[in-house]
Amino acid sequence: MHIELRQVSKRFGRSRALADVDLTISSGAQVALLGPNGSGKTTLTRAIMGLIRYDGEIRIDGRPLTERMSVASRLAYVPQIAPQLGATVDEVLGAVSDLRGLARSTVVELAAELGLDVDQVRRRSLRGLSGGMRQKLLIALALATPAELLILDEPTASLDAAARARFLERVANQRGVTLLLCSHRLDELRALVDHVVALDDGQVAYDGPATTYLAARQAAVIELHHRGEDGGWLAAHGFARGAGGWWSRVVSQADKLELLPAALAALGAAIDDVVVRDSDRLELEVAGVGQA
Repeated sequence: MHIELRQVSKRFGRSRALADVDLTISSGAQVALLGPNGSGKTTLTRAIMGLIRYDGEIRIDGRPLTERMSVASRLAYVPQIAPQLGATVDEVLGAVSDLRGLARSTVVELAAELGLDVDQVRRRSLRGLSGGMRQKLLIALALATPAELLILDEPTASLDAAARARFLERVANQRGVTLLLCSHRLDELRALVDHVVALDDGQVAYDGPATTYLAARQAAVIELHHRGEDGGWLAAHGFARGAGGWWSRVVSQADKLELLPAALAALGAAIDDVVVRDSDRLELEVAGVGQA
């Protein structure tokens, strides 16, 4: 699905949600839609899905978006917060499967991949499930749909680690589907998208390759568990002492590749655990966590 936005604006009373947004999302593109709360991400996705009115023009595959149903049958959507429905899992599964022409068995198999046994919860209400269970069901329903546009809003926020890994693998293997991902997890961006659109105060602040965006914002947090009493080497190399023998330092991606092997070579058996995680440099600075 090829999407074009021209001078798209939206106001809610005196509040501006979108301001003259010009954007092109090519068919089959894998795009991350980023920005702080209130930047316009949700409004933009709702406009593309035909859920709200807006000023300007949105064209889908070269044709004006004039009614919601022309897009609804061609997209799948996973919201950040699942609807609090009183309907049972069986009823939700049956209704969506019938509406979209899905084989129930396909949805059940996808849910099982994520760790949800639908048969065990089929009589429970959707709102009675845990957040992770609801998310797994919604993801299974979306991925079972032969959609041309897949919109995912913080899809893994409630998933356990095993389910996240299986979800990322499944989405990464989607072919020919235009992907629009709203996520704050840098590891998800690196695994799933090749392009980033960042919004700020309803305007496009960045529209370009994911590699360029990540290079400017990405930092690494190295955490080492040191069994020895003397942490002199770690302190001399900028590590901060934490609780229980843990030391940590925020570094650039380039420095990570040099510092980690140097620490292991210098301290050897005194290091019995290592954790390395990528984080947003700006968020770390705001939180006052080390320096990259």
